[in-house]
Amino acid sequence: MTSSAVVVSDVSKSFRIYRDRQRSLKATVIKGGRARYDEFWALKDIDLEIHQGKTFGLLGNNGSGKSTLLKCMAQILRPNKGSITHVGRMAAMLEVGSGFHPELSGRDNVYLNGAILGMSKAEIDGKFDSILDFSGVGDFIDQPVKNYSSGMYVRLGFAVSIHVEPDVLLVDEVLAVGDMSFQEKCTEKFADLRRDGRTVVVVSHAIEQMRGFCDEAAWLRKGELMGVGPAQDIIDEYADQAHNTPGADATEEAHLKGHVGSGEVTIDRFELLSDGHEVDHVRTGDAVAIRMHFTCHKALEKPVFGFEIEHDSGFVVWGHTSTDGDWTFPTLTPGQGSVDVVIPSVPLRTGVFSINGGIAAVGRARGVEQVRRALTFSVRRGEPCETSGVAVMHSRFENLVQGQ
Repeated sequence: MTSSAVVVSDVSKSFRIYRDRQRSLKATVIKGGRARYDEFWALKDIDLEIHQGKTFGLLGNNGSGKSTLLKCMAQILRPNKGSITHVGRMAAMLEVGSGFHPELSGRDNVYLNGAILGMSKAEIDGKFDSILDFSGVGDFIDQPVKNYSSGMYVRLGFAVSIHVEPDVLLVDEVLAVGDMSFQEKCTEKFADLRRDGRTVVVVSHAIEQMRGFCDEAAWLRKGELMGVGPAQDIIDEYADQAHNTPGADATEEAHLKGHVGSGEVTIDRFELLSDGHEVDHVRTGDAVAIRMHFTCHKALEKPVFGFEIEHDSGFVVWGHTSTDGDWTFPTLTPGQGSVDVVIPSVPLRTGVFSINGGIAAVGRARGVEQVRRALTFSVRRGEPCETSGVAVMHSRFENLVQGQ
């Protein structure tokens, strides 16, 4: 049996949200110093066990309670109810540049931050070159950190934290600031920590990155624990359910807010169809169609239809307009209509995606209608199954040669 590194027992945490924050001193005295407030419960009865030597991910939308839970683990916040225990030395990297003094140089801050985290001067002396190399700050190490970019801040702070060689390392979203090279270093370091039997607890919105280096994960929603278990299973569950397609009213409201264009034609809604039925999730390899419903208010000659699929993290993974294949459509006349784009085999791995769409006209610079994130859907594991990334490449292994 693997022993526990962190145990969260029945933890709840609330914050007061004051209604009269701008009230004058006179009004405060008249009302006897009593301020009106609402109680907001950021965490509700959380029970969680994190095993030693595991990299553990905390998933959830903004406001789900991930960072609050991490701060409770780090003893920055005290729960209203319940307890959190941990084994061994703990280090936390929760905010960019936390523990840094802006007027001091990077070198001085390494020693200051290292001392705060429990390292002796001799220990920091022995690790300084490694810290500097890992951070990539280079010649800027003797400059005041107030002049650092946010990326330099986080790299140096994280480099100090991991060189404490903690038994438990807490990391909150700060890796998003680093570049690709730094993220690869961090992933390698997480693997080293795991091999050394140390525990990492990390919060991130980059679920594909989490899939790559987390052993176990927990999913929070509005302060409640929705699931905990093997990272692959929890990430799939989160991707499938955390971003469910909104109801018809919410979708229509979002469309109305998202309209951009001249307005001769308006997009009413989108459908994702599988075997002719509307769905909110598909599997890798499924045949699907995306249907755009529109209303034409004024005749439009030479219409051009366009579709995009956008990943939940914000980048467009696919786009197709009717001009790409020299598709020509007749003049649109007033009334309602629809158009489909067919995808014979969904080339996406598990994740959450949105559909963007637009209508234009040949020879016109300004679009007639454009809507972003009109429909959200999830992709579940299917065939073929490949290890990481967003796209499925239908790759295969062959031609192993040995003994030459």
